[in-house]
Amino acid sequence: MTNKRDKLPAASSNSEIDAFLDTVGRLTTQSGGSRKGRLIFALDATASRERSWDTACHIQAEMFHETASLGTLAVQLAYYRGYGEFKATPFTSDSKALLQRMTGVRCLGGRTQIGRLLRHALAESAREKVHAVVFVGDACEESMDELCHHAGQLGIDDVPVFVFHEGGDAVAERAFRQIARLSGGAYCRFDSISAASLKALLAAVAIYAVGGRKALENYERREGRTLLRLESRRGKGA
Repeated sequence: MTNKRDKLPAASSNSEIDAFLDTVGRLTTQSGGSRKGRLIFALDATASRERSWDTACHIQAEMFHETASLGTLAVQLAYYRGYGEFKATPFTSDSKALLQRMTGVRCLGGRTQIGRLLRHALAESAREKVHAVVFVGDACEESMDELCHHAGQLGIDDVPVFVFHEGGDAVAERAFRQIARLSGGAYCRFDSISAASLKALLAAVAIYAVGGRKALENYERREGRTLLRLESRRGKGA
């Protein structure tokens, strides 16, 4: 049986990053910039994710940094852990305040609540438009059909989910790839990419959320490569 290390060869990192980045550039949403972008930063905070929580804390500031000249980025931290615990903070444009909340969270054992997270994203976007969801997780213990249904609804509502998969669980990979595809988002392995690459990916997502496709293209030119090309969804205009 293939173990986690065998499933994450270093040689495949660049191609997977390129595929993730290539996907986002297909987004059809247009914006002239200077808008208020709203992004949900969602994390699995069950016990298995404790080692990588610090990494997520360190990289979240990059999203705010790269969008400062484009408009306001408002981020909501959402996470699940323990016995049915699900928390979502108010949206904030203060990177330090978000980091303070993240560093105050301790991971606790429990089952995944991805479906609840997707339903939450739908409800938030119904109240006020959410432009993107970033999800970092390592496991899936829920019905694939239910998750696909919610992901499809997010796709219809133009709320792409960008999934960062930690570890090599095959069941989680199938679920995460479907969520990304049906929502019009993208999938990438969390622990097969460098911290610098991860920052660039999150920065690109944040830039799209605030400035739309035009701002993303400008950022890509600066970086010298295509960063995000999302799954194009049938029936959506440019």
